[in-house]
Amino acid sequence: MKAILLASTLALSTQVAAHTDNHFSVSTDECAVDFKNDVQITPDQVYIKNGNGQPVMIDAQGFLFIADQPVSLNQDERMAMQTYADTLRAELPKVASIALQGVELAGVAIEEVATAFNLHNFDSLSALMDELHTEIEGAFYQQGTFVMGEQAFNEFGAQFEHQFEEKIEQAIEGAMMESIGSLLVAIGSEMVSSGGDMDRFEQRMENLGAEIEQKIEHQAKALEQQADALCGNFKTIAEQESQLSAMIPQMKGYQLFAYR
Repeated sequence: MKAILLASTLALSTQVAAHTDNHFSVSTDECAVDFKNDVQITPDQVYIKNGNGQPVMIDAQGFLFIADQPVSLNQDERMAMQTYADTLRAELPKVASIALQGVELAGVAIEEVATAFNLHNFDSLSALMDELHTEIEGAFYQQGTFVMGEQAFNEFGAQFEHQFEEKIEQAIEGAMMESIGSLLVAIGSEMVSSGGDMDRFEQRMENLGAEIEQKIEHQAKALEQQADALCGNFKTIAEQESQLSAMIPQMKGYQLFAYR
């Protein structure tokens, strides 16, 4: 049950931000979005980089620069750029927030199981969740700048796939082995409470599992709703980018989202 709860909560966080061979993708059951270029966001500026080596910069007033050269915009175009930059600044950090909440939820699941069975050897799993939290923060936030893009997620994806999955598996196995005595004592106590009646004991175990699931499921469902809402917002951004490209031809090739 420990492995199932941990896997389900981690899966919820990683379904929101998954790396594919060609693009970083944001996916839930409701939508799928490909993230094509790299973006850096500060309170005053938004930088977008594509493969041609000429970064776009949008300042807080909506003025546009390509390779440090200003692009002439009329009032409507500048306002559209400002709205676009403000939208990116508001929406993109939510990806990091949802991923971090997913890790926190995994920690809650671990605590619930440990408390239910009076287990005390889950320190390695808790430490691993803290390490994963730090890694996710480091992938999204660098020297006070929010970053999101293929390069960052190539690095983070490789780190997660090759290190954390193995560490999680080892930590679960280790915790199980270290806790086997306490677990047997807890099971024995439950059987005594059930008067040796196996049917009654099985029902008590099922009820206990249902209680833990119910506590986690409510939070997991709320997190999934946030992810679905965010995907809808990304669709809006993709449409906004299409309009900007038509309005300002220099923006072609700098779109961040391809909605499919």
